[in-house]
Amino acid sequence: MKKFRVGFCVLAFLISCGKKEKFIPRDFGKVEIETLLQDSLLNVRALEIVNGDNVFFLTSNGFGGSVYYSEFDKKTNILYPIPIAHDSVENNFRAFSSTGKNGFAINIGSPTRLYKIKNDEKIIVYQENHPKAFYDSMDFWNDQEGIAIGDSTDGCLSVIITRDGGNTWTKVTCDELPKGTENEGAFAASDTNIAIVGDNTWVATTAGRVYYSPNKGYTWEVFDTPIVKEKETEGIYSIDFYDELNGFAIGGDYTKPDDNAANKIKTIDGGKTWQLVAKNQNPGYRSCVQYIPNRKGRELVAVGFKGIDYSNDTGETWKHLSDEGFYTIRFLNDSIAYAAGAGRISKLIFRE
Repeated sequence: MKKFRVGFCVLAFLISCGKKEKFIPRDFGKVEIETLLQDSLLNVRALEIVNGDNVFFLTSNGFGGSVYYSEFDKKTNILYPIPIAHDSVENNFRAFSSTGKNGFAINIGSPTRLYKIKNDEKIIVYQENHPKAFYDSMDFWNDQEGIAIGDSTDGCLSVIITRDGGNTWTKVTCDELPKGTENEGAFAASDTNIAIVGDNTWVATTAGRVYYSPNKGYTWEVFDTPIVKEKETEGIYSIDFYDELNGFAIGGDYTKPDDNAANKIKTIDGGKTWQLVAKNQNPGYRSCVQYIPNRKGRELVAVGFKGIDYSNDTGETWKHLSDEGFYTIRFLNDSIAYAAGAGRISKLIFRE
């Protein structure tokens, strides 16, 4: 009898382990916006959530070229900015990333300066004086290896990589990259031109192309997409991947933000092929798209200066939640996010 009980328990355990957790669909109908930091001089296009409710953010207008660490006070519901790297207005910061030990910020324009930031100390760890240098986005695979990308300089996309925790950065030569198209670059609109899942990396460009590396930037190939890309103000502005196969990108033309014919694309094969979705349906131009975490790749939010939009069917259809404008967004969990833009940083709470 004892053996039977043991066998039955093992069988029950195996059966319970084999069950898949049931996915419960949601349909957000509104978003509550709590302004945490407001100043007319703020212009924030990059932020990163750290330590729960605290964030790093970059500002490039009024405050000069500055990196801030903001601590959230739950009693006052306000983010208190602490400047950790301040420079002259010559440093127009648009990209930021961090490891477990340091933060890293890179400015647009020439000369390019990439700073390693720890506490109040900042060190230039990479500088580039090419007249066309213009870096748009940065991310890390792990605490030792990271990547920043920028516009084409000598016939190929600008890609710099670190393998030693950000202490040194090396530019990838053009013979190691796919040939660039004329004036191909990226839009420094939301610091979401790079998507990373494991060792896989995708980079979205103004030419409507997606560069792909399966091995943390050692080798690359490039894929065309059907997104609108005929004008210099058109192309992919933001890309995100939920897992190794499922990805989404958004863009359009910021000078014609209501155009929605061919500005949203998705892939289900790791970026090899892309399909237009929600053609001739809103949203139009958006500067940032992000998957909502832990939602099986079905739910996305897109933001831009024309508002906030939500999809719960992998981007096939969208619901407009707010006209409040933001440049970039990052999720804290499956219903709360931080968003930033012109003049403010806010907490967004999505509700059904």
